Amino acid sequence: MGNGGAGRWSSAVRPAAPGSRTTWLELFYDLVFVFAFLSVTTLTASETNPANLYRFLLVLTLLWWSWTGFARLGNAFRADQGVLPLVGFVTVAATFLLVLGVPDAFGDLPGSLTFAGCYYVIRMAQLTVFGWVDFADPARRRGFLLRALMPTVATALLVVAGVVASRLPQERVAVGLQLALWTLAVLVEYVGGVRLARRWWGVLSAGHWAERHALMVLIALGESIIALGIGPKQGLPITAPVLVAALLGVVVVAALWWAYFDTLAFALEQALHQARDEATRVRLARDVYTFLHLPMILGIILYALSLKDLLAEAARPETPAWGPPLGTLWALILFGGVALHLLGVAACWWLAVREVHRALLVTVAALAVVGPLVSWLPDLVALGALAVVTTCGVVWETRGEGGRRRQVRQLALAEQLAAEAEQSRWRRRHL
Repeated sequence: MGNGGAGRWSSAVRPAAPGSRTTWLELFYDLVFVFAFLSVTTLTASETNPANLYRFLLVLTLLWWSWTGFARLGNAFRADQGVLPLVGFVTVAATFLLVLGVPDAFGDLPGSLTFAGCYYVIRMAQLTVFGWVDFADPARRRGFLLRALMPTVATALLVVAGVVASRLPQERVAVGLQLALWTLAVLVEYVGGVRLARRWWGVLSAGHWAERHALMVLIALGESIIALGIGPKQGLPITAPVLVAALLGVVVVAALWWAYFDTLAFALEQALHQARDEATRVRLARDVYTFLHLPMILGIILYALSLKDLLAEAARPETPAWGPPLGTLWALILFGGVALHLLGVAACWWLAVREVHRALLVTVAALAVVGPLVSWLPDLVALGALAVVTTCGVVWETRGEGGRRRQVRQLALAEQLAAEAEQSRWRRRHL
């Protein structure tokens, strides 16, 4: 983690600016992460059990860490200038190959080595740019070696995990040891990255950092829409259960969008802009964005995962009119995913602006209570209960914000109008 500081600049690597925003090239790179999220969700839906769900969480956690490294790179340097596009293309290619290796990442040795090797390429491609800029500063050069140690150790653990799966005869022991090694790899990256961030990382553009993470939340919500549209492999017949499930699914997605984008996304960016002290800004960027946005996105993806299964059930001709009973596991995934997202939203409010949003916390508690109660009910009834609880909670939250909501949104609109006016003046003079 780092932003280079007083390093060496040239036409090969150009520094970003405090007013930098997301570039078109960064949006192009995000397409491969959309593919990654979709692929991992689809694979998990094919065999849903506790062990496979934990594998799903481990893979997504490492994917998220890879993406945040690329977001840090774009925050410190201009992603569409100099050699940065080449670094981005390497990242895209390696991420694509990594996703292709996901089905066998916990299986045979070639698949696990493919995943581990591509992960190492992604992380080192990002760190190499920071290392090149920091090379002229001896202290920062030593810091680069420490930063490079984290992905090296994590990759070695992933390789050992692949060897373990292929060598141990007892499957239960092999699976347990493999999951433990993957968990250790995740901890090495996150714990090591957090400790090093205190010395080597800074947020140059608060707007860019906030926008990048908001776009990833939007991408996760888009995956839920795709899950509604694609459904099972055989396609979605136009039947009453499918139409009702799709309508209820859209209602929940819209509520999740509103909970984040109506006010919170603006409030978080404003808090990051107002953090003039570098240590405070790094803490906000790390805790609110890197850490808390991960459970929010995981919650949305878990919801998308449950929608895939629910629509597959609704599309079958032999399925009862309201669907089969939801079941305990799918109730946990469906209601737990939405609750995890809303809990992350409430935690962001607290960490960023020290506000307790009781409506969100009550909604999370209601979902935790209602989920087990409706697990024996048909799929569509359970989804309807989820839509009602979520929508009512978000409406209550919006009404409860009152003047705070108006203040945040008016400030965001004023900033947008001022930026548009400045851009118009510049274009009249130069274009």
